[in-house]
Amino acid sequence: MPDTLRPARVDPVPLATLAALARAELRGPAAGSTAGILICGVTHDSRRVQPGDLFAALPGAHTHGARYVADAVTAGAVAVLTDPAGASLINREVPLLICADPRKTLGPVAAAIYGHPARALVTLGVTGTNGKTTTVFFLDAGLRAAGHRTGLLGTVMTRLGERTVPSARTTPEAPDIQALLARMRDDGITAAAMEVSSHALALHRVDGTGFACVGFTNLSHDHLDFHGDMENYFAAKARLFRPDFAPKAVIVVDDEYGRRLADTAPIAVRTVSGRPEHLPPDRRPDWRVVAVRAAAAVSPTRPAGQVATVAGPIGEVELSLQLPGRFNLTNALLALAILVEVGIPVEAARAGIGDLAGVPGRLELVDAGQPFAVLVDYAHTPEAVATVAREVRPDRGRLIIVIGCGGDRDPSKRPAMGAAAAELADLAIFTSDNPRSEDPEEIVAAMLTGVPAVTADRRAEIRVELDRHEAIKDAIQAARPGDVVLIAGKGHEQGQEIGGVVHPFDDRLAARDALRSCGWAA
Repeated sequence: MPDTLRPARVDPVPLATLAALARAELRGPAAGSTAGILICGVTHDSRRVQPGDLFAALPGAHTHGARYVADAVTAGAVAVLTDPAGASLINREVPLLICADPRKTLGPVAAAIYGHPARALVTLGVTGTNGKTTTVFFLDAGLRAAGHRTGLLGTVMTRLGERTVPSARTTPEAPDIQALLARMRDDGITAAAMEVSSHALALHRVDGTGFACVGFTNLSHDHLDFHGDMENYFAAKARLFRPDFAPKAVIVVDDEYGRRLADTAPIAVRTVSGRPEHLPPDRRPDWRVVAVRAAAAVSPTRPAGQVATVAGPIGEVELSLQLPGRFNLTNALLALAILVEVGIPVEAARAGIGDLAGVPGRLELVDAGQPFAVLVDYAHTPEAVATVAREVRPDRGRLIIVIGCGGDRDPSKRPAMGAAAAELADLAIFTSDNPRSEDPEEIVAAMLTGVPAVTADRRAEIRVELDRHEAIKDAIQAARPGDVVLIAGKGHEQGQEIGGVVHPFDDRLAARDALRSCGWAA
């Protein structure tokens, strides 16, 4: 993220004030040398230091940020926040803030430096395994319909008003979050919706951010390479539902983790269910889907939207969506409930949600006039693949899935990904996703171990094509009128990482190339 997304002007904060906030030891190279030092910005990246910055030298997986203090000071850093181990590595004469866990204090320190910008905005946060991106886009649409000028932080993009920049990760590092929110505030933006990842919560990236309301979508198998097990994964998500982050929350209770969170969160909670008929008898959610029907289809190959009657504290209302899938209806209802909780008029919220035509890389249609549907989706967990596959399966045609698994990421989910595709598709083509440093053949081999769990009478035809471009082409060549081709895993991504090199690659463009090669005009 370029530093031009910092606020244009910052009221300097005394270093001593930040030391007190962080409960840090303030150590100068000489007696009295820290007196009068003022901080104008903060970063953890020595390449992005600006004059007057506090440089956060954090412990890392491979090296310590303290090794870059000389570069940071040369670029204009006037003080360093670090831990005792980092302090022992620093041989430059520079004031130090030393605390046991600098990552944990960095968020509140950055918020103080930039004037606690989240307080000036209607700031909304959404966490969960699947559905965060779409829910945040629904929130953004509802806020806009209500007259807010909005910002958005998420997997697909970072947007400040009408200005859009790529996102490096789902949730930025703490200094970047606070700088972005401050820039939004200074640019006249009045509301912001943010995806909050489990990594961000575990690594304290959103600490110091105050939300008006937070939301939870669901929890299923993902990121266990980082969290270790589902309990730790859940605990990371649950951190967001505390008074130091938000006074209230809206939680989808369609899975056991949502119900557990709703029962234990120490803040005010509203509950949502997209499938209330599946809930235990003693559960009556505050918001629920009462009835749903498909909207009129635009074309035989374009998935139809939906019209639902939903009930909540404001009574029953009709909610129309251009997006297909019951899971998207649940995302929309979650967004509607959050918007109502923060005072957005229900009519404006409904209108904005209904106006959202799509989300990049989320069931995104690739249409070149072919007599079958081609959909690109970000589904990259077993639960997401299964949910999307069930929703897009055609009544009469076949479902063809192109799917892979990322390298250097949670290998335990690979057999389940393979099993989901094998069970729910008619033809499944196993291919590379982002293999990163791993051997693509070994990744696919792990996926194939899940296939025998599917009985032979229900099992898809399985093909292996490690070249993702060729796999997409094979799927489209195999498609017949009325079929659905689902290209899963990468969604909006525009690169493929192989052996440490990111090569340009976009599933949507690959699909268009394949359609063109098969004689369909793009």
